[in-house]
This record gives sequence, C-alpha cells and structure tokens, in this order.
Amino acid sequence: MAPAESPRYIPAMRSLAFAAALFLATPVLAANAPPQLAPYAVKQLDKLMPKLAKAGSPEAAKPIETQVLQLFNQSGSASVDLLMVRAASAAHVGDSDTSAKLLESITDIAPGFAEAWRVRGMMAADADNDKEAIIYLNKAITLNPRQFQAYADLAGILAEYGDKKQALQYFRKALALDPYYEGLDKQVQQLARQVEGEKI
Repeated sequence: MAPAESPRYIPAMRSLAFAAALFLATPVLAANAPPQLAPYAVKQLDKLMPKLAKAGSPEAAKPIETQVLQLFNQSGSASVDLLMVRAASAAHVGDSDTSAKLLESITDIAPGFAEAWRVRGMMAADADNDKEAIIYLNKAITLNPRQFQAYADLAGILAEYGDKKQALQYFRKALALDPYYEGLDKQVQQLARQVEGEKI
C-alpha cells in the first residue's frame, strides 16, 4: 500500500495563512461540476469500501485496495480513460510536460472526474507548486469523498504549512476509509500527540 512520503522543507514565509486562504477558496471551485465515475465502478465501490474498512489485516486489505484504486480510474468515458493511460505513460518515462498537458485536457473535458484532479494535485506537489496542489486535491476529495489517497496527500501538505489540526482531520478520514494504508496510522498517532497532547 502507498507509503507516506517524508515532509518537504517549507520556508517560514510560506505561511499557514496562505494555506488556509487556499483551503477556504477551493469549495467554490469544486462545485462547478457533478462527480463523474463509471456507474459500474460506483456500484462496486459501494460493495468494496466497507470491506476495505473492515479488512482485518494488511494482507486482507491489499487486494481490496488494489481493486478500489482501479475503480477510481474508471471515468465512464473511453476517451478520458485512454487519455489517463497516456498521461500515466508519459509520466512513467519522465515526460512530465506531456503528462501535465494531457491531465489538463482531461479536467477540461471531464471536470467531474476526481482522479484526474488528484493526479494533477500530486504532480503540482512534486513540482513544489503547493498552491495548485491544494486546489486540485481539495477538488478531488470533494468530487470523490472516498479517495483516501487524496485525503492523505492533502493532509501532508497542510501539515507542512503548520495547519496540523486540519491535517489530522484529513489523515483520520483517510485512515477511516483505508485502515491499512501503509504508514498512515503512525502519522496519525504522531500528529495527534502534537495537536491533542498525550491524552491519546
């Protein structure tokens, strides 16, 4: 399961106020399009998400998580799915410019497809463009509230900016959806001690 990345260094001038302002602005952006996901995928996710939450062990959770992540990628549009494959292939060979352009095209033609926004968010984060990363990841979780990866990724960025309380809420949301998401339980415990003290 996806490992949590170590925090990046954030200069002091990139403040909590900046992150908070972005966070408050993003729900307006997220309201522009209805969620888009293949109907079959929605039905399967309705069955798999409760199983993932109650898997009982990392070994039992792994195949369920794999299925869930595959379903998140099913937009219901063959052309959109093909563009997603091409974007992933471009990224795999290091052509981030082509991948970024393809993903932008996808969010233009399918603005309700959460997974495209999530991937755009991670690409923005990798490029140290935290403003766009926060916007895109927030869009992803608004369109797909079951996307545990996006919750965890957004939480990590907010924690870096010092918004540990909000970050903890999102880490806990991700953990509730996927209790065996690799490394996330330790992150929650560590951040909870900082936010809430030793009462946990």
